[in-house]
Amino acid sequence: MNENRWSTGEPRVPWEGAEILYSESYQIVGDDFEHGGEAAAKIKAILKQFGLDNTVIRRLSIANFEAEMNVIMYAREADMQLQVLPTAVRVILSDRGQGIPDIAQALQEGYSTATPQMRQRGFGAGLGLPNIKRNTDEFEIVSTPGVGTTLRYTIHLQS
Repeated sequence: MNENRWSTGEPRVPWEGAEILYSESYQIVGDDFEHGGEAAAKIKAILKQFGLDNTVIRRLSIANFEAEMNVIMYAREADMQLQVLPTAVRVILSDRGQGIPDIAQALQEGYSTATPQMRQRGFGAGLGLPNIKRNTDEFEIVSTPGVGTTLRYTIHLQS
C-alpha cells in the first residue's frame, strides 16, 4: 500500500533533532472505551505542572482527546508521545491499525466512518481530525492503509 501524507507545511521547529526538555509516552489500546481520555488527562496534568498558559493546555487537551479516541475507535494500539520543547509542545502519535486511505476526505468536517456502535457511544461526528487541525499550529498525518497512521502536531508557546 502507498503512504499518504498531509501537513500544514514546513514546521517552525524541525520534527527531528529538536531540543526536548521533557518527554513521556503513553500506550493506548484500541476498543478500550473505558479508559478513553486517560492519556489526554495525564498530559493535561503534566502541562499544568509546567505552568503553561491555559489556552495552550486547552488547545492541546482537545487535540489529544480527539487523537486518543480515534485510536480507540479505529486502531489496534498506539504510542502517544508528549514532548515539551523550549518554544513549543508537541505530540507524536503512532498507531497500528487500518490507516487512512484518503486524508483530505478524513479532514472534512462531518466525514465519518464510525460504526453504529461508535455512534451509540456518542462518537463518530466526523470532527476528530478537523478538531486536531483547528487546535494546533502545525499538523502532519502520514498514513499507510492496512498498516497505521502517525499524527504529529505542535502548539507554539510564543507567537
